[in-house]
Amino acid sequence: MRQDTEQHAQHTQHTQHTQHTRHTADRTAVPGLDGIHVPLVTPFTRGGEVAAEALEALAHEVLDAGAAGIVALGTTAEAAALEEDERDLVTGVCARVCRERGAPLTVGAGASGTRASELALARLARWPEAGAALVTVPAFVRPSAAGVLAHFARLAAVSPVPLIVYHIPYRTGQPLDAAALRELGSLPGVAGVKYAGGGIDQETVALLGDLPDGFAVLAGDDVYVSPLLALGARGGILASAHLATERFAELAGAWREGDAARARELGHRLARLSAALFTEPNPGVVKGVLHAQGRIPTPDVRLPMLPASEAAVTAALKELAAL
Repeated sequence: MRQDTEQHAQHTQHTQHTQHTRHTADRTAVPGLDGIHVPLVTPFTRGGEVAAEALEALAHEVLDAGAAGIVALGTTAEAAALEEDERDLVTGVCARVCRERGAPLTVGAGASGTRASELALARLARWPEAGAALVTVPAFVRPSAAGVLAHFARLAAVSPVPLIVYHIPYRTGQPLDAAALRELGSLPGVAGVKYAGGGIDQETVALLGDLPDGFAVLAGDDVYVSPLLALGARGGILASAHLATERFAELAGAWREGDAARARELGHRLARLSAALFTEPNPGVVKGVLHAQGRIPTPDVRLPMLPASEAAVTAALKELAAL
C-alpha cells in the first residue's frame, strides 16, 4: 500500500511538472487572455447558501453576451467570505460551464504568505478546465519589490497553471512601478497582469509601452478600461461587465479594430455605468442590480460587506438604461 501511495505521488508530481512545463514553455500559447473576462459574483439563497443554479446561469449569460471568459473566486466573488467547500462548489460550477462552452476559466488563488499560496494553487490541479490563476500581490505584509518577485518566481515554479498577477496597490498596500511589473512579466509561467493601479499615470504608460513578450495587460479598474485598451491592454477583468456585457465586448473589439471614434463614445458611456456600480463597495451594487433584473435570488453579500443602498442601485439601473 505504501509503495502504491509513493508511486501515485510520484506520478502526480510528474503530471503537474509536465503541465507546468507545457504552460510555461511558451506564454504566447496561453489561450483566451484577450477580451473581456467577467469575475462572477457568488449569488446567495435567502438561506445564505451559495445559489449554484443562479451562478451557472450567470456564467452562461455573460458568455452568451460576448464575454471572452469568466473568473471564479475573484474579489467580486467574495472569496474571502466563502468556506473551502463553497469555494470548491463555485470553482466546480464555473469549470463545468467553461468545459461545456469551450471558454477560458481563470480562478482566483493565493494568499499573503507564499506557502499558503502554493497550497491554494496546488488545488487547481483538480480542475483541468482552469487555464490560469489570478494571484494578488501579497497584501498587508508589504514585502520589498524583490520579495514580491521571489514570491511569484516560487509560485510560478510550482503552479499547475500560468499566473496572472493581480496588481491592486490601493488594496494590497504594495505599489509596484513599471520596472518591477516588467520583471514579474519576464518570469516563466507569468502570463499577464490584472492592472488596477487606481488611475493612469506615467508608470502605466511606461509599462504598456515596453512589455515582455507574451505578457498580457488586462484592465482591472473598470472606469479606466477604455483608455487602457487604447494604450495597448489586451482586455479586462471587469465586475461591471456582468451588466451590458455585449457593450464591453464591443468596446474591446472597437479598440482592437482601430475604430477610435466608436470606442471613445462607448467608453465614456460605459465609464459612467462603472462609476455608478462602484459608488459603494463592490460587489454590493452589482448584486443589487442583478437582483433587480431577476438574475440572482437575493442581493445579499456576506459580512463585513453590506448590501447596496436602494439609491445606489437605482442610480446604476438608470445608467444601464441609458446604454
